Amino acid sequence: MNKNLDILEDLELVCKKWSFNNQEKKLSELVRDYLEKINVYKVKEKNLIIFISEKNSINFIAVFFAGIISKSCLFLINSSWQEKEWQQIEKLATPDIIFGKINYSFNSTQKKLPRFEGIMIPTGGTSGKIKFAIHTWETLMASAKGFYQYFNSVPINCYCCLPLYHVSGLMQVIRCFISRGNLVVNSFENIKNNLDIIEDYHDYFISLVPTQLQFFLDRKPEYLQQFKIILVGGASIYPQQIELIKRYNLSVALTYGMTETASGITILKPNDLRQDNSSNGQILPHAQVIIEDKKEGLIQIKSLSLFKGYYPNFKDMNIFTTDDIGYLDEDRFLYILGRNSNKIITGGENVFPLEIETAILATGLVKDIYITGKKDNYWGEVITAFYVPINNNICEKDLKLKLTSLIANYKIPKIWHKLDVIPRNSQGKINI
Repeated sequence: MNKNLDILEDLELVCKKWSFNNQEKKLSELVRDYLEKINVYKVKEKNLIIFISEKNSINFIAVFFAGIISKSCLFLINSSWQEKEWQQIEKLATPDIIFGKINYSFNSTQKKLPRFEGIMIPTGGTSGKIKFAIHTWETLMASAKGFYQYFNSVPINCYCCLPLYHVSGLMQVIRCFISRGNLVVNSFENIKNNLDIIEDYHDYFISLVPTQLQFFLDRKPEYLQQFKIILVGGASIYPQQIELIKRYNLSVALTYGMTETASGITILKPNDLRQDNSSNGQILPHAQVIIEDKKEGLIQIKSLSLFKGYYPNFKDMNIFTTDDIGYLDEDRFLYILGRNSNKIITGGENVFPLEIETAILATGLVKDIYITGKKDNYWGEVITAFYVPINNNICEKDLKLKLTSLIANYKIPKIWHKLDVIPRNSQGKINI
């Protein structure tokens, strides 16, 4: 039987249990409507290049499934991108059809582009420039299957408040679809404005980035007590947050993964977090983690969920070498020390910002911290700290004094900048 017809038949069954804000039409009906529109264009081209920029979640998901069924070349689009982002994208691809609105006019003389069946998921990468990781229905399925095998939980029910163009938002849809679970889609903004509405989601997963977790910890941690598992990924969380997680008995699971792996490949389960396990969790069944130097080194990943290169260069990936340095302990828990590209070489010593940030947070004197290296003619690089103290009386002298018993002297920052807040984007990434 045609795989894509199977998807449509399954969607008819599954979407009856899915809930969206302001839903006027059934998801399956919308999928058929979009398929009709796509088929009009397919007279001209096979594997249409489709940009999905729908702000409405049910429309976004409907176009996504219509694109899968029609074997299109799907690009997931952040509708808030502006001219500079679109100029980057135009160098990569121009659409045959756009669903939703974008604030940009494409040059119609763009060169002929590769067309293949797949899902192009945006990622900023370490350079900050937008790239599209190429995924297929099969890579997304492999990730979702590994997830429910790890938790031994079918069906998977998800409460999704992350953007659907982001891999962590999209994968919640896939997990619910293949396990025939319930899906509730709501915007984070809507949740923030309705914190007093607490319902029964005791059998649901919710996925958050650390900035969202912090919002709930500050405003209403009880809101998160209604969920079975609270998945948190995208950036590290702080010791103070872990203490609050324990205090409010929240079932937080920390995840490690990336767009290139179709979301998480390791997860630290709530019980391990409560027992002060400081790792990034154990490896999910669909993945393998290899440490380049066996004991400690670059993390390499083998998985059926691996992406197929960056658009427009489609290629099978047998192994993906990340930019992360880490090691596996005897129980196969993964520990991440930091990013290789963020490594600071100062006076001939290799230093990882994550280690220093963890030590500074452990002093209990800061709310937030960011460590980077600044070029220096003598040292090569000097360790530089941007910090938000717990009160204005705390200065760098207090922090240095505490750090002398926690880390080696050469790891203590030489330059300190006191801030009211460290700017971060919606995914928790630093904007300094």
